[in-house]
Amino acid sequence: MKADALESGDLSLNLSELRLSDSGNYTCAVTGALGDEKRVKDVQLEVKERFPSWAKALLVLLTVGLIVFVGLLVHFQHYLMSAHQVAVDSGVESVQLPCKTIFPLPEDFTAEWTTSNRVKLHVYPNDQPEEQHQGYKGRTEMKNNPLETKDFSLILKYPTDCDRDFYTCTVYNRKGNILMKKRVLLRVKVCQVEVEEGVESVQLPFKTTPYLLDATKVKWKRYVPSPAKTVHMYQHGSDQPKEQSQVYRDRTEMNKDLLETGDFSLTLKNPKHTDTGSYRCTVCNRRGEVVRLRTVQLEVKERIQTKDETIRARSSSTDPTPLMADQSV
Repeated sequence: MKADALESGDLSLNLSELRLSDSGNYTCAVTGALGDEKRVKDVQLEVKERFPSWAKALLVLLTVGLIVFVGLLVHFQHYLMSAHQVAVDSGVESVQLPCKTIFPLPEDFTAEWTTSNRVKLHVYPNDQPEEQHQGYKGRTEMKNNPLETKDFSLILKYPTDCDRDFYTCTVYNRKGNILMKKRVLLRVKVCQVEVEEGVESVQLPFKTTPYLLDATKVKWKRYVPSPAKTVHMYQHGSDQPKEQSQVYRDRTEMNKDLLETGDFSLTLKNPKHTDTGSYRCTVCNRRGEVVRLRTVQLEVKERIQTKDETIRARSSSTDPTPLMADQSV
């Protein structure tokens, strides 16, 4: 209260550091010289919460929602970020993933190409690092003198449908700071092969880099429609007919020098309409790691017999005995 409250007549009370428990009815009373008390005024005080309970609950919900949104944004950033798209047909010898810049770069830089799962497929200046994934060894190449040309584009040899992915080129300085980053979406069409019943054979093509001498197992498998069936198996330098499904026994053939040439194409003899489906070839090394992979969609059209063919077939199968009897008569 003011020091001269009685002289000035201002009996106001200042209450600091208000709390919710301060809410209530306050009475100002003046006591005279004879002890008589006179009630001057009643004041009802209500102290409100700075943030009401519903506002606190809303704030918590917004905070949790923001955390979840940021987490999803980080997890799916490679889908949300804009990316250059490259589309090629299956069977091309190579495809280029473009990455260029106009800004100067320090001499001690590192350029790294990775997949959406952060698998390394190429690192410059160490073009073939130990941590490079087996599936990309011998399949990647960058242009010479990228420091001068500012061109970090990557050439990927013999792309297949299994190479469809988001690829990121990141350039670092010596301290590990990111100087540039670019993403490329690669789309590779599945190989389509169509034939009609009655042909002698059909080839499921698969050509890749030669001299895969560390590969020990090549397996062609039809996985659609189910159940999956082993079409052909090559292991330890020779075919393994015992591993084949009975449906394909004595009907498949592969090149003898397939590891040297990199030609893993499969020849399927006497294709039938029931052979239609999705075929996949996997090439594995001694450690069981998949080093090459390709899918081929085969469609064998069912042969429709025409009416003329039916009449000719019946005529050729007619028994000549009655005609000979007529002639003798």
